Amino acid sequence: MDTEGARTDRLGLLLEQFDKAREMAQVRLTGLGDEEYLWEPVPGCWSLRRRGEAATPRAFGPGEWVLDLGAADIPASEYAEVARQAAGGMTVAKIADDWSVSVERVEQILAHTGEPEPDTAPITTIAWRLGHLHHQFAGGWEWAFGERLKDPKLMIDFSPSAALTLERFWPVIDRWRASVGAVTEEQLDTVGFSQYPYGSDPDDPFIGVLSGANLEFIHHMAEIALLRDLWRARFTAGG
Repeated sequence: MDTEGARTDRLGLLLEQFDKAREMAQVRLTGLGDEEYLWEPVPGCWSLRRRGEAATPRAFGPGEWVLDLGAADIPASEYAEVARQAAGGMTVAKIADDWSVSVERVEQILAHTGEPEPDTAPITTIAWRLGHLHHQFAGGWEWAFGERLKDPKLMIDFSPSAALTLERFWPVIDRWRASVGAVTEEQLDTVGFSQYPYGSDPDDPFIGVLSGANLEFIHHMAEIALLRDLWRARFTAGG
């Protein structure tokens, strides 16, 4: 691999990682159609639904179409993150507020010493994963570089059209990338540079927020790529 001219500074590494992931994601999303976008591979998926047809109690969005969101809890796969937050100095009350669960639930997780509980996180559709990334990056920009006023869950008018969703999605991603590219070394180390209201951003240095945003983008796009592979193979499974 040619590494000539590659950046090795902290921000440069994160930007190059993000740029490569974005390039790969756009290629993998080429040709996405509406049926595939909304495909539910198993019963009980979380997806994008009309407001009156939402399958979950906390589905959100400002318009006719809302993104499923279930009853508040912390999946077993996130217990380590809860422990990290506590070790980093966050109070139990603040952690509970971030995850929208009770203080008692956080205390139970922090005291957990047995075998991990099975992860009951739902299977989600491509529409759900794109909507999830869309509102997070729109909100991430608003609460780091914008006016810090708008609720991220009300910023994106979700659509059942794959083409329209992607048409709106990439400018949001590129605006985030452009603003991140201008961040200073001092801002990278500033705790609370992002005041994103869902999660630990206000308690973290901004470089940690950026690293987390990269991971969020990469892992959801990888999951979308797998769903696309399964969609393509759905009629040939089992020979």
